[in-house]
Amino acid sequence: MAVMDNAVYVDGVRAAEPPSLQHTFELLHNQDGRGMAWIGLYSPGDEEITSVASEFGLHELAVEDAVKAHQRPKIERYGDTLFVVLRPARYVDRDEVVEIGELHVFIGADFVITVRHAVKPDLALVRHRLEGQPELLRHGPDAVLYAILDSVVDDYLPVVSGLQNDLDEIETQVFGGDPGVSRRIYQLSREVIEFQRACEPLLAMLESLIGGVERDRTDVELQRRLRDVADHATRVAERVEGFRQLLTNILTVNASLVAQRQNEETTRLTETSVEQGEQVKKISSWAAILFAPSLVGGIYGMNFTYMPELDWRLGYPVALVLMLLVSLTLYLVFKRRGWL
Repeated sequence: MAVMDNAVYVDGVRAAEPPSLQHTFELLHNQDGRGMAWIGLYSPGDEEITSVASEFGLHELAVEDAVKAHQRPKIERYGDTLFVVLRPARYVDRDEVVEIGELHVFIGADFVITVRHAVKPDLALVRHRLEGQPELLRHGPDAVLYAILDSVVDDYLPVVSGLQNDLDEIETQVFGGDPGVSRRIYQLSREVIEFQRACEPLLAMLESLIGGVERDRTDVELQRRLRDVADHATRVAERVEGFRQLLTNILTVNASLVAQRQNEETTRLTETSVEQGEQVKKISSWAAILFAPSLVGGIYGMNFTYMPELDWRLGYPVALVLMLLVSLTLYLVFKRRGWL
């Protein structure tokens, strides 16, 4: 169903709910400029958008943007029609992600047409709240645009809170040594950048709207309300810019901590390797010391008949002394080199 809501307002009061767009056009013509039509479209087809564009004289470029979507936030004027593109946002607690939507608004002297391509934002709440303020709705399309802008900016606040919670969790992960935190930092950085692209252009758009209201109209209340929305949007933009800088700093700190942990691990492995080398030196040294007596004893134990020392009375003591001297000499050499 493309037409989500369709009503004609007179003096700030919902006067009629036409069953079709054609009835809306006819009722609006009968009001002689005293009424206002507010038509809400959701993913409209060619028939609906062509009918509306033809009746209200919407510019073909604006209509093309509204149909194709994927536009940046902007405000453009085509003759007497104002075309506004907004990027509403919401924070999904379950998945801890920011979803960015898109909303197109056509504002004329006696009509407001909203076109959206996603379920959110639900403009029924905006319409209901504004219908409860007939003195404000009496200002016509400008009041509707204000209410939509106010709702979009108000919906940014929960997103800011959600991002703040994510940042706090990431800081804990970074200093806790969580190896998977880098991926989350990059993901949150992308979300913050997309959110910044959605909210930052609103500042210039609101400034332009406030200037237009001050130039063309004298209603002080509407000016004051738009300035309030601009103040909220400015605070949101400042917070988001702060998030972006903080994420950059967190990424740098995380890289430093990862490098530090890698250096510590490398140092530990090096120390372990050195310690193992020392143990190998000690084992090799004792093996050499023990090998010397074995060598002498092996030669002495051959026991051939014709050997020079076999009939020598001092042969055995000399062999023992030789073993001891060789072992002692090796021990002193290894000890001096620090192997033992």
